[in-house]
Amino acid sequence: MAQPLTQAVPAQADRPRVAVIGGGWAGLAAAVELAAGARVTVFESARQLGGRARRVVIDDLPLDNGQHILLGAYTETLRLMRTVGAPETALCRLPLTLTQPRDGFRLRLPRLPAPWHLALGLAFARGCGLGEKIAAAHFMRALQADGYRLDHDISVADLLDRHRQSGALRRLMWEPLCLAALNTAPEIASAQVFANVLRDSLGGAAEATDLLLPTTDLGQLFPDAAARHLESHDASIRPGTRVRAIERPLAIDGEPFDHIVIATAPRHAASLLAGHPETAATAAMLSAYEHEPIGCAYLAYPDDIRPPEPMLGLESIGHERLGQWAFDRGALGGPRGLVSFVLSAEGAWDRLDDDALCRALHGELEAALGRDLPSPRWQRVLRERRATFSCRPNLPRPAMQTELRGLWLAGDYVYADYPGTLEGAVRSGVAAARGILAAG
Repeated sequence: MAQPLTQAVPAQADRPRVAVIGGGWAGLAAAVELAAGARVTVFESARQLGGRARRVVIDDLPLDNGQHILLGAYTETLRLMRTVGAPETALCRLPLTLTQPRDGFRLRLPRLPAPWHLALGLAFARGCGLGEKIAAAHFMRALQADGYRLDHDISVADLLDRHRQSGALRRLMWEPLCLAALNTAPEIASAQVFANVLRDSLGGAAEATDLLLPTTDLGQLFPDAAARHLESHDASIRPGTRVRAIERPLAIDGEPFDHIVIATAPRHAASLLAGHPETAATAAMLSAYEHEPIGCAYLAYPDDIRPPEPMLGLESIGHERLGQWAFDRGALGGPRGLVSFVLSAEGAWDRLDDDALCRALHGELEAALGRDLPSPRWQRVLRERRATFSCRPNLPRPAMQTELRGLWLAGDYVYADYPGTLEGAVRSGVAAARGILAAG
């Protein structure tokens, strides 16, 4: 009888030595994908892993440096979570529901494949007119007919104008989706990247549009389990270690490597690339990137304060919006009465000090709920000034494999199809790892 074929696992000494600079989600994705076939060392300048999606502790309470939303379309993130043993129960899966109580708007997508989920969701949506619903359906059909490819990149605002998107659906669905996905205002955001996001979410499988809301802190969601997985594969993780230069031949502080993956923010990657003639042009490209801030405000109310849904829109008629969404952390595994507010992209919110911002957000939540609320017991604002690259039309994106042999890039800005999302970061890390393993 023929013996079953098995794939030989290379001996430890035969595996390539790979350094991953950056312990965010891109770097961890690359390291996890490499772990079975390479000797991996992760360098992280901070004391903890996770990058821009990490745990923070506020008054002994483990929270996050920002509220992150995942989608069912985040297939690589979910796969890697399973690989490292992170519990998917740490994600609350809900149908995509956009609710703006102040405006009487509500859209909920049923669990059906495209285009039926959007068609039925629009049919039963409240707070928007029939003409807007028909125009929105035509918009998605037109994108689908063109394979979600534009003849040339324009702003999201221009794309919506071109397809006659106006009124409540534009203000309460398309523009908030743009801000949430691209962290860039519709007036300057890339329509092509937005179309890519719509392709993989609203144009995808039945579960692709599901909201996946974390019910634990972001450290437990992936980075902690990834670290345990890497340690079980004899990988070395070096927190609190800043890499200031990459030496020739490939080495870090005299330690040689066969491959190095730079999985840092664009500005840090630029500083590491600038010292080599082969990568100077890429360094200049990344140095020219503009960035957008993200804020997260935590307001702790008495335990009996409960928003009607885990995620609530804060759009209100007649004034400039500050917060985009409010999340009931008590409904998502956190302390009862704790509400977190998402503040996306450059805007009026970032020009207010913390106290003024929290007062304004308190008022917006009162307006959304239609009632007075007691003053918060405590409040805290976290601001990431350069949280994501500004996702603008025709923004040049670097190649995964640099011109310097053995030097690779990973990060959300490398995965050109997507904006600055966790899924883009993870996909870029996986792609870099597979390129390295294929190269040997």
